[in-house]
Amino acid sequence: MQKSIVHTEHAPAAVGPYSQGVTVDGWVFTSGQVALDPRTGTLVGDNAAAQAEQALRNVKSILLAAGSTLESVIRATVYLTDMDDFSAFNAVYSRYFPDSFPARACVEVSRLPLGALVEIDAIARVQQR
Repeated sequence: MQKSIVHTEHAPAAVGPYSQGVTVDGWVFTSGQVALDPRTGTLVGDNAAAQAEQALRNVKSILLAAGSTLESVIRATVYLTDMDDFSAFNAVYSRYFPDSFPARACVEVSRLPLGALVEIDAIARVQQR
């Protein structure tokens, strides 16, 4: 098993004992990303749509650092603190994944780290070099 830790300054630093992402055997697994601005480390966006934008940018940055892309995402998991935000979230998500949607789960949770409204993680293939 070939395992490597993914780190990029274009996504927020981990706020706990975990990596931004891990690659193993041609796959990349991102940790859950909330709407933290990687430059300031602060939560941005006052609604689920705005937070989804930043969280997806963070996921994209980790994938790029791992040698992958959003187009290579096979599976995503979405956590919302309010399922009433499902439509607003989907409007943003569909801009990042316009075709060939990855498999996905979306669940409502009682709380997310730092008071976030949205958290997203992804599994993708690393691009062949």
